[in-house]
Amino acid sequence: MEFPDDFNQLELLNTHGHLIPRGASSLWTGSKDDDDEDEEAEEEVEHSEEWYQEKEETLRDKPKELILWAAENNRLSTIRTLLTADPLLVHCCDEDGYTPLHRASYSGHVDVVSALIAAGSKVNPRTVDGWTPLHSACRWSHAAVASFLLQHGAELNAQTNGGLTPLHLAASHTSTSKSESARTLELLLSQRHLKPGLRSNTGETASVVAQRSGPFHFLFEMVEDHIHVVPRS
Repeated sequence: MEFPDDFNQLELLNTHGHLIPRGASSLWTGSKDDDDEDEEAEEEVEHSEEWYQEKEETLRDKPKELILWAAENNRLSTIRTLLTADPLLVHCCDEDGYTPLHRASYSGHVDVVSALIAAGSKVNPRTVDGWTPLHSACRWSHAAVASFLLQHGAELNAQTNGGLTPLHLAASHTSTSKSESARTLELLLSQRHLKPGLRSNTGETASVVAQRSGPFHFLFEMVEDHIHVVPRS
């Protein structure tokens, strides 16, 4: 699917959000008004250990698919076994460019993120849409993962193909856990080298997005003295 350079990527999240990886068994539809339904979707079915083992068995001869699935599903021992056999698997990706680190990040699995980075995963790999693992963690309000990534060199001000920074994505979404949404924004806004004035391809700063999208715009008071709008190139 091709889009013009100035398409609104945040609006796309609302219309095509179901196509963006979110975690195992995601049923997310992108509606900001269906908090109850979102909460039900996040309460994923708890599978038995036998179910996971059967799934792993079906992917046994497809190590790339298996490690991507394992990263998304918090199967740390499986990941370690795979990487012992083939350390280069840490760099594999799916057809959209999502690496094991992306999948662990958008699913909120800190231990898996730690293991992948320790195994040599790049911290800032890009998907075909320009998303880094930090973008993924911030989009789904996984503050602990975002913090870990930042401590290991994640690009705080990285912009997607649509010009979105992790701050834009954190500001555009209120997860079912409002405390996690607030913590993710607070984490980003407290970073010394944050550039809060960066604009998306549609000309919006993260502050504008927050004012329109959620209840946490007041947090931007933390950086209001430092916001200077960066013109688009």
